[in-house]
Amino acid sequence: MPCLLILIVLITPRIALVLMWLFSYTATAFQTNIWPLLGFFFMPYTTCAYAIGMNANGGFHGWSLVLLIIGVMFDLGSHGGSARSRRKVVVYRNS
Repeated sequence: MPCLLILIVLITPRIALVLMWLFSYTATAFQTNIWPLLGFFFMPYTTCAYAIGMNANGGFHGWSLVLLIIGVMFDLGSHGGSARSRRKVVVYRNS
């Protein structure tokens, strides 16, 4: 199950979060529904990695820690990439 879940997360992290919520996968990883909701909007890869790491190992050591770090890098990369493309559009409009 975790391998299939990781593949879905890589393709569409927000749909994967909805599926995790529907199947109560996030209920065991998070104490409240606030963090998965915030993660859905701001950091979906990290939220998915956190839920997978908590459910698979009960904490972060070994591969689950690596998965969490990769999730953070994907989220930061997606936010940074959108800022770079927005900056290019502004530069072209001013020219």
